Amino acid sequence: MPTKKERDEYLRGLNPIDDLMFRKMAEHKEFCEEILRVILGDSELVVTDNMQQFDIKNLQGRSVILDAKCITGDRRYINIEVQKANDDNHLKRVRYNASVLTANVTEAGKQFEFVPDVCIIFISAFDLFKGNLPLYHVKKVVMETEQIIEDGLTEIYVNSAVDDGSKLAKLMKVFTTNDAYNEADFPVTSEIKARFKKDEGGTIKMDETLQKWRDEWISEGEERGEKLGSKNEKIKIAGDMKKRGFKDELIAEITGLSKKVIMAL
Repeated sequence: MPTKKERDEYLRGLNPIDDLMFRKMAEHKEFCEEILRVILGDSELVVTDNMQQFDIKNLQGRSVILDAKCITGDRRYINIEVQKANDDNHLKRVRYNASVLTANVTEAGKQFEFVPDVCIIFISAFDLFKGNLPLYHVKKVVMETEQIIEDGLTEIYVNSAVDDGSKLAKLMKVFTTNDAYNEADFPVTSEIKARFKKDEGGTIKMDETLQKWRDEWISEGEERGEKLGSKNEKIKIAGDMKKRGFKDELIAEITGLSKKVIMAL
C-alpha cells in the first residue's frame, strides 16, 4: 500500500493533462475561461457557468462523466475532455459525449430549431490525426458538393504533442510538462496549477478527490461485481484507472489485484 509520502509525490507529479488535476482545476470558472479563449481564439469569450466531473446518463442508463462542462455568454455548451492514452476510439467517444450532452441540455417539447449548440473540445497528449498540427477542427461536409453543414455541433481536437511556437502550444506545455508555468500568458492556469502541485492544501484536496473516486469505484465495482464476478469487475476498474494514468501501485491498493495482473493489462 502506498504511503502518504508516495501518494503526495504521485499527486505532485500530475499536470492539467491528467484527469484528476484537470477536474480540480476546472472547478474554477476563470481557468475554463482562460483556456477556452486560447483554444477558440476568442479573447472576449465569457464563461457564465461551469461544472467539473459532470455525470449524465442516456436513455438506457449508461453513464458518462464529462471532465468539464461550460456554458458561454452566447449560450453555447462546451465539453472539455483531456486524454493521455491513445487506447480507444476517441472519435466515437466524442460523438457519444456530444449526443448525450445535447439530449441532456435540450428542453422537452422544444422544436429542433432551438436545440442548443454544443462544442466538444478534446485535448490529447498524442496526435490523433497524424497531421503534425496543434489544432484540428472537424466539420460535416456534403461529399458531392463540398458544402459544409452547420448543425450546431463543433468538434475541436487539441494536440499537445506538437510545439509550433503558437500561444496554444505554450498553453499545452503548461498542461503537459511538470513544473512548466507561464504567468505572462496564462496567469490563472499557472497559479492554480502551482497551487495544486506545490501547496500542501492543494495536494490534500486532490487526495480527497482521489479517495472519493476510490470509494466510488469500489462501491460501483461491488455492485456490478455481483452480476459479472468480482475479479472481472476489478480488472475492468483497473483498466479504467490505467487509462487515466494512475500508477500500478495505487491501482493495486484500490482494487486489491496483484501488480502482476495490473502490469499485464
